[in-house]
Amino acid sequence: MSTNQTSRDNENWKNTLALPQKDNRPQTEDVTATKGNEFEDYFLKRELLMGIFEAGFEKPSPIQEEAIPLALAGRDILARAKNGTGKTAAFIIPTLEKINNSLSKIQALILVPTRELALQTSQVCKTLGKHLNIQVMVTTGGTTLKDDIMRLSEPVHVVVGTPGRILDLASKGVADFSTANTFVMDEADKLLSPEFTPIIEQLLGYFPNNRQIMLFSATFPMVVKTFKDKFLVKPYEINLMDELTLRGVTQYYAYVEEKQKVHCLNTLFSKLQINQSIIFCNSTNRVELLAKKITELGYSCFYSHAKMLQSHRNRVFHDFRNGVCRNLVCSDLLTRGIDIQAVNVVINFDFPKNAETYLHRIGRSGRFGHLGLAINLITYEDRFNLYKIERELGTEIQPIPPIIDKNLYVAPNALEDAQVQQPNRQQANATRQHQQNQEQQGQQSIMSDSQVQLMQAQQRMQSQMIPQQQEEQQQQQQQQQQQQRQTQHHSHYNHHKSNNWRGRGRGRGRGGHHQQSNRPAPKPLF
Repeated sequence: MSTNQTSRDNENWKNTLALPQKDNRPQTEDVTATKGNEFEDYFLKRELLMGIFEAGFEKPSPIQEEAIPLALAGRDILARAKNGTGKTAAFIIPTLEKINNSLSKIQALILVPTRELALQTSQVCKTLGKHLNIQVMVTTGGTTLKDDIMRLSEPVHVVVGTPGRILDLASKGVADFSTANTFVMDEADKLLSPEFTPIIEQLLGYFPNNRQIMLFSATFPMVVKTFKDKFLVKPYEINLMDELTLRGVTQYYAYVEEKQKVHCLNTLFSKLQINQSIIFCNSTNRVELLAKKITELGYSCFYSHAKMLQSHRNRVFHDFRNGVCRNLVCSDLLTRGIDIQAVNVVINFDFPKNAETYLHRIGRSGRFGHLGLAINLITYEDRFNLYKIERELGTEIQPIPPIIDKNLYVAPNALEDAQVQQPNRQQANATRQHQQNQEQQGQQSIMSDSQVQLMQAQQRMQSQMIPQQQEEQQQQQQQQQQQQRQTQHHSHYNHHKSNNWRGRGRGRGRGGHHQQSNRPAPKPLF
């Protein structure tokens, strides 16, 4: 009887889960062309399966089918798949499965190139592993090192972060990776660019020799092959890139003069049925200027770029992801890995310089096999880049038609409810003011911190000056006594004065200049 009861419990445990509403949007073969496997086929822990299904996953995508069993077997992996096809879960699921939560040590590191992607990846870890009692920590530059040190004094099983901060913690002996057997690199092509490669190689020195290394990306330049040959042991290569661009993303270009771009963008807003859109510019200055112009047109938008405070960037990303605002203007900060499934339109206000950037930008729409639209505003100077990117990606970007079919970028079940944005200047101004207020609050908090540090420094200086003042007074008294003796002997020498006044030379250091990587567009290995 007890055996039958256990069998029924094993069959009915899914019925007790709090499953999200089913996503009925159509999907392309990028995620549906599977072998028909189920997550249960991988013999995962029940608690992990609960997190997977409660997160809305139903069946593994092609990259998950290929990567999960190999990762569970401990193989080094070099996996290449399109943006938005489930790469993140493909390495997080086996990573969480192998964690021993009774061991209070770091057992896995997931490296990503940007702070926003680190926050998103750590959240996926927590969501999928919420029933596993696994402690996940995220650490990036731009945050307080003291907080990370305090967090690492407690049990941490999985660390997600950016290379510079991770190396800082490891080199200081704060983060101990000696028992971490899993080393994952997401967006590996970026992490193995010249700016990051020396850091990655140093980091590997803190890991045991029998570590497992997994590299995931949509593009693999030659530097990845060099790294693979040097550090990976008989890696299994997964290549699901029969074509580079997502099948669900329709691409168009519009020839415009630079001065007509804002007018063209206004026309697109008035014609397209945008759920959420991301608009890319090539510089931080143009990001803020364009966001201001869009607000003046009456459309609410956020903006984000690398020169903003990290806390402010986090808030913008969080609010946009939660649907607070419909449009986001940004630099290439958000081109990699950011998964906001509500985004159905990407607009390249400034056309990118290389195929790699273009591929990652348009991959922000059409996530996980859904429909999306990418529109490129092309000037006369951009035409050669357009031809070059078409050739390198093996795709054809069509001229924009007078009317764009809604079926290309709006889900069928949402066609009736989809509406064109209506300009509302009052709401747009309120949104912009909201973002500016948050930025000012962040700056004030930093100013207050710096004021406290200044006061502490002044107190230290005063405490150091007291004995110095006493010493100077004694020297002055000695000088007066000596002058009196010299006056009595009618000896006035200037050398006495010169010996008691010393000129202090001050060296002036030169500020360092940040050198941007001029890495050419990557060429596929496969």
